[in-house]
Amino acid sequence: MTTADWLLSLMWLALTAYVLLGGADFGGGFWDLVAGGSARGRHQRELIEESIGPVWEANHVWLIFVIVLCWTGFPAVFAAVSSTMYIPLTLAALGIIARGASFAFRKASTGLARRRLFGAAFAGSSVLTPFFLGTVAGGVASGRVPIGIAEGDIVTSWWNPTSALAGVLAVAVAAYLAAVYLCADARRAGSAVLLGAFRRRAIGSGFAAGAIALGGVLVLRRDAPFLFSGLTTVALPVVVLSAAAGLTSLALLVRGHYLVARVSAALAVAALLWAWAVAQYPMLLLPDTAIDDASARPEVLQVTLLVSAVGAVLLVPSLLWMFWLFQRPAPRKAEPG
Repeated sequence: MTTADWLLSLMWLALTAYVLLGGADFGGGFWDLVAGGSARGRHQRELIEESIGPVWEANHVWLIFVIVLCWTGFPAVFAAVSSTMYIPLTLAALGIIARGASFAFRKASTGLARRRLFGAAFAGSSVLTPFFLGTVAGGVASGRVPIGIAEGDIVTSWWNPTSALAGVLAVAVAAYLAAVYLCADARRAGSAVLLGAFRRRAIGSGFAAGAIALGGVLVLRRDAPFLFSGLTTVALPVVVLSAAAGLTSLALLVRGHYLVARVSAALAVAALLWAWAVAQYPMLLLPDTAIDDASARPEVLQVTLLVSAVGAVLLVPSLLWMFWLFQRPAPRKAEPG
């Protein structure tokens, strides 16, 4: 592997972390949207807020890291994607801002009308943001972002069958991850009612995500033949791994093994993301922009890898500690007596 390959692998690992962690946060907003009225959905929304509150801003570190690595290591690709896809990228950025502000304002508001307003903004942004990020991925995967500044069509590059498929799949996957994660949180909170509700939603959204991915094969065959060819040949073992992990997670949910189901669900989604990478390798932008053609100078790549390694020594243990602190069982209160 070249230095550019190593940097791209690091970028994809960070993207995987964002999909698994940030995606689950967006999925929490999706379930917030469909939780029901203020009275019926109150307990579900309280669990969602408690689960994502400590980490929802920290998860955006991974997205920022991906952007910085792409900008530094593959500037031509960064320029091409950002200039061609500026409409969905801007909408996604506005969604992230609106989501964060609304989440904070809803917690600080006391009036029911304001809480409903900010809650709707939070939940709506949680659905629209992964959708638009998915359309960007679909445009890149279908070869609609040529190298160069704004060389692709600013509308059809992200508004096309593959982008629509990727956007809907991103929303479904986020909802699936969030529901699986919330099952374990509901059990830790000791609520059988919430546990049952999120288990049903996890199973239902898991089947929905699988159906969308399976049906999307026909879309890719017609609209993204290069990606379809890679997924059905060199990346086929990774695709099979994703499907097997997804089915395993559903079986674990049925049997009540919620912590292990988290691992299996995460593996299913991560394998789906890496199947795309394997299918498209060694091309960064289809049909003819390879990794080495669009990478920065070797000296830049080496320094970027070194700095990233130093940063990982500080960042990763801190994040792991934070997750451990907020995922450990709450201490039992003493019985009155």
